[in-house]
Amino acid sequence: MMLRHLLLLALLCLGAPALAQQTRVVLHTELGDVMLEVDAVHAPITAANFLRYVDERRYDGANFYRAMPGGPDRGLIQGGVDHQRRLPPIAHEPTSRTGLHHVEGAVSIARDAPGTATADITIMLGDMTYLDAGGVDPDGYAVFARVVGGMDVVRRIHAAPTSPTLGEGSMRGQMLDPRIRILTARRAQ
Repeated sequence: MMLRHLLLLALLCLGAPALAQQTRVVLHTELGDVMLEVDAVHAPITAANFLRYVDERRYDGANFYRAMPGGPDRGLIQGGVDHQRRLPPIAHEPTSRTGLHHVEGAVSIARDAPGTATADITIMLGDMTYLDAGGVDPDGYAVFARVVGGMDVVRRIHAAPTSPTLGEGSMRGQMLDPRIRILTARRAQ
């Protein structure tokens, strides 16, 4: 992993323009498009993982399945792929190391323990910085992208109907019913 970081740093210092630029991805959902800007500079491991899922078309047909309230004008939506379409887990990139934060439009990777993140993503509505490292969890969650278009779609997904009985534990009542399909996820041209 250290070698990967050194290689990335060397390429950036040599002026590798493809790595220095932010990559954009369009999530085409049933409710409209959401444009993400992926930050491979600050969160290279998580960004590369997400882009691999996009390039292998693993998000095609996936779902946004959760709408978590977080207070007035705050919350998050969560989506991802089925277990059989998941790749191996990746190393954790905490916000304390990347400098990225869970603010309006931030995209982070869901996980259980650090080092277990695979494909499920969350998108913030409003500032949710308590999800950063040192907040409710000492390690926090890894932010790797931000919404640069389609926050109105994110808000529509968040406002979609939820089931009062689906979900376990603290997620009970947060499961979208019906789920919102991600039709395709592609790098923007």
